[in-house]
Amino acid sequence: MNLKELLEKRKTAITKKWFDTVVETYPSDTSRFLKKQKDPFDNPVGSTTLQGVEGMFDELLGNMDQEVITSFLDPIIRIRAVQAFSASKATGFIFFLKAIIRESIKDEIRQNQTDELLSIESRIDELGLIAFDIYMSCRETLFRIKAEEEKKRTFSAFERAGLIKEI
Repeated sequence: MNLKELLEKRKTAITKKWFDTVVETYPSDTSRFLKKQKDPFDNPVGSTTLQGVEGMFDELLGNMDQEVITSFLDPIIRIRAVQAFSASKATGFIFFLKAIIRESIKDEIRQNQTDELLSIESRIDELGLIAFDIYMSCRETLFRIKAEEEKKRTFSAFERAGLIKEI
């Protein structure tokens, strides 16, 4: 059995562990809620994260289509960018998958599968770079919105003070 087949066979356990690890990056009360609440309307963050983790894992073992990856990764990263996670905290969960995979297959991995494992880990690195690009784009948008709001507030204050006249 090759490595991709082995990982596909263990998909449910790996994605559950990955989800749990991602959720543990939140404060403990939030983490417990995200793990326990299954209703997507009551828990959109948990639902989005679980769907994203499962979708990214499928692409990791599949075609690595950047558009598909982005469609799963973007909502997770947007949430984390708005919640003011640092870049490393917002995107670092991608790299947790390396340790989870190694732990999950440590008994079955054979010496001749190290090239396959390195290939999977390179794909995980690609996911991390895509995540970082998405994070930076989200943060740039947030900063642009804040700057525009500050400009509007300043302009309004000057206008109310009579310091600005329409020509």
